[in-house]
Formats: sequence, structure tokens, C-alpha cells
Amino acid sequence: MTAGTTPARTGAARGGRFKTAAVLAGGWLALLWLLEFYDQSNGNVLDTYGISPRDVSELRDLIPAAFLHFGYDHLAANSVPLFVLAFLTALSGAGRLIAVSAVVIIVSGAGVWLLAPPHSVTAGASGVVFGLFGYLLVRGFVDRRVVDVVLGLIVAAVYGSILWGALPNQSGVSWQAHLFGLLGGILAAFAFRTPRAVK
Repeated sequence: MTAGTTPARTGAARGGRFKTAAVLAGGWLALLWLLEFYDQSNGNVLDTYGISPRDVSELRDLIPAAFLHFGYDHLAANSVPLFVLAFLTALSGAGRLIAVSAVVIIVSGAGVWLLAPPHSVTAGASGVVFGLFGYLLVRGFVDRRVVDVVLGLIVAAVYGSILWGALPNQSGVSWQAHLFGLLGGILAAFAFRTPRAVK
């Protein structure tokens, strides 16, 4: 066994990944709560950065809308699943979390912009939650990694019920953000799949 693959070093590397993932997920969540605190303290001034559909000028809000919420209850509902799913995604590295989240945010926001009801305003991280869920669900099958397949099945068992939120019959819920976030996560799993070694 070489020095680079000793159990001690392997354990230290694994511990480092867990710590980094926790910091990234926790930092993201802290940012959302700080933004909502600012929003609530200033007359909901940030709500104007939500997405209004089919208005070209609103395309600039596709990204900021994913970091904003309509009240503390809205944010609280997204907080735990966002932390858990972001943490699991970040175990593959900060770059992977950022890349997957970027794809999800853009695809989810585009779906809202195209299909949301007229005169509506949509914001929130739920599209990201659905996207990270979709990514983790299919990543193992795409990469053919047993560990990631098992992780995806565990994620499905714990959070699978959220899929109802991607159906169009949900009132008061942006099913567009959820459905397109889910599709964005699946797209990211294929876009960032691990290249297979050429034999």
C-alpha cells in the first residue's frame, strides 16, 4: 500500500470533503436567510426580482429569483431539503455544486418565464431543490456507480413525495419551477457525467 492510499489519508480526505460540503450548503442557506431578513426589513423590496412571465426584461431575474422568497415560512419550507441535497451534491466538489445549480436555476427559471400564469411573480429555491433531487436521483445510473445509485435511491425514499409538486394540478405552487428544475437536474446529470475510460 502506498503512502497516498493509507487508511488515515483516505479518512482525512473523506472528512475534508464532508466539511467542505457542509460549509458550502450551510453558507448557501445562510445567504438565503440574510437576503430574506433584508427583504423583510425593507418592505419586501427584493420581491421585485421575482420572475414575471414572458417579459423580456424579466430574463435578468432568472438567477436572482432562485435566491429570494416570499416570507420566512416560504424559506423555511425549502431550507432543510436544500441543505441536505446541496450537501450531498457538494460531496463531489464545489465546482460540481455550482455547475449543477447553475444549470438547474437557468432551466427552472426559463420554464417559469415561458409557462407561468400572466401577472404572476415567482421566486424561491424550490426549483433548485427539485433540480438537485433530480440530479442525485439519476446521477448514479448515468455514471454507473453503485454508491451513487444507492444514494439516489435513499434520496428518492426520503424526498420522493416532492414529485407531486411538479404536477400542474397544484394550486398556489409554481409547478413550472418544480418541473423544469427537475428536468434541469436530470440534464445536469448527463452534462456532467464522468467520462468512461477507453479500453
